[in-house]
Amino acid sequence: MNIEEIRAYCLNFHDTTESFPFDEDTLVFKVSGKMFCLTSLSEPDRMNLKCDPEKAIELREQYPCVIPGYHMSKKMWNTVIIDGSVSKKMLQSWIKHSFDEVVKGLPKKLQLQHQTKK
Repeated sequence: MNIEEIRAYCLNFHDTTESFPFDEDTLVFKVSGKMFCLTSLSEPDRMNLKCDPEKAIELREQYPCVIPGYHMSKKMWNTVIIDGSVSKKMLQSWIKHSFDEVVKGLPKKLQLQHQTKK
């Protein structure tokens, strides 16, 4: 996946926005104002994704391209290096998982909106 594919995929999710809240290099995708994917314009070969803590460890053990989240909580965030070692479909499933993890933390009313508009 390249940065344009990541952007297009992330923006397909309901109530997703993109912004540069930290600097003009870090592109952040949010659902209902909460981050689920971060990538760098200068290093578009990596992205940070939220992850279930147990699954985060499993992914790190199974895939060398998955490391603890750079500048994020190492417990719930992974940095994924896009080096061609995993398929586009797998990367998309990890982005979707990140989106779902963030939605799970939203107030119930917002969670219900996302369940009906997936």
